[in-house]
Amino acid sequence: MQELLQQLANGIAWGSIYALIALGYTMVYGILRLINFAHGDIYMVGAFAAYYLARLTNAGGANPSPALALAILLGSMLICALLGVAMEYFAYRPVRKSSRLTALITAIGVSLFLENLGIRLFGADPKFFPQLIAPRSISLGGVMVTNHQITVVIVSVLLMVSLSLFIQRTRTGKAMRAVSFNRDAASLMGIPVNRIITITFAIGSALAAAAGVLVGLTNPKIEPLMGIMPGVKAFVAAVLGGIGSVPGAVIGGLLMGVSEYLVVGYLSSTYRDAIAFVILILVLLVKPAGLFGRNIAEKV
Repeated sequence: MQELLQQLANGIAWGSIYALIALGYTMVYGILRLINFAHGDIYMVGAFAAYYLARLTNAGGANPSPALALAILLGSMLICALLGVAMEYFAYRPVRKSSRLTALITAIGVSLFLENLGIRLFGADPKFFPQLIAPRSISLGGVMVTNHQITVVIVSVLLMVSLSLFIQRTRTGKAMRAVSFNRDAASLMGIPVNRIITITFAIGSALAAAAGVLVGLTNPKIEPLMGIMPGVKAFVAAVLGGIGSVPGAVIGGLLMGVSEYLVVGYLSSTYRDAIAFVILILVLLVKPAGLFGRNIAEKV
């Protein structure tokens, strides 16, 4: 029983990171019906932005500062939000009225561009993320967790709750829901659709950056291709929860993280990555719309 609780604790911490990345996928898809396959690479850029901000500010030395760690997190989120805005304006907006296949190929191209640009700028060798928060282990009822895992869960929950409140309570959030429901009708009602889409990309990219920084805390080795597999798994998490559904992305991310650690704990770490694709196949076979998704009939 204690081993099960240990794997669940580890899975929830890792699943929170998947949930943050999956939120970006589901927000963009909900408004544009676009799978932004470059989203995992924004997560990578967020980790490297925090890495260089930490070096610039001499963070992570003998006396780590939580306030400085928070500033680095916010700085990384801002950098990636601007990157997301630039991606939407220069890459996705020109092909918005083209076929979905064109947009999909564009997304793959942007992903490859960011990966190779990362190798060119940061180097192919892994970098070791500074310890922004001094590591410490804590025993909770016999389950060992680290303060980094607790930080990951707390920050993730705060960001998810903030996003939910933003979507439900603010005028911009209501406009995002309107554009998601019917873009043309929202435009006729005076909603600035282009601005809402830009804000959506900015928020999704900022959440991916936060995930990159949190991963750097728990797994302090970053490299330019680190976003490929987490990006794919977060996409599977979004599909599992029902892509286009914000609560679904959160639940899907947590289920993905817990599934991974249960496989590692009770089967073998060899199958850790395979479980994502097994889940994807099962979801597509049993409930293609996902747990919180809706089947929408399209006129042909």
